[in-house]
Amino acid sequence: MAIAIVHTYAGGTKDQYDATVAAVHPPGGLPAGQTHHFAGPSEDGWQVVAVWDSQESLDAFMGETLMPALEELGEAGFPAPPEQVIFEVDTARFA
Repeated sequence: MAIAIVHTYAGGTKDQYDATVAAVHPPGGLPAGQTHHFAGPSEDGWQVVAVWDSQESLDAFMGETLMPALEELGEAGFPAPPEQVIFEVDTARFA
């Protein structure tokens, strides 16, 4: 079952997002298992929404790629781990 994750980076900026994506996404593509990726500014920082093909793909990305990259990027990336919401995708609709 597909899994969606919503990350909220309080105080995050587009520059921090760009640096983070450059470190964790393959050039011109998405990480293995990620099927959709959306991002943009929010009231208090930066919001990222990603859809994954499985919980296992998401867990691997978070543990092996994203969190280590955030630590390594320091101030060039987002300053702290995100607030997150994870849910199983029941319905998806597109225009």
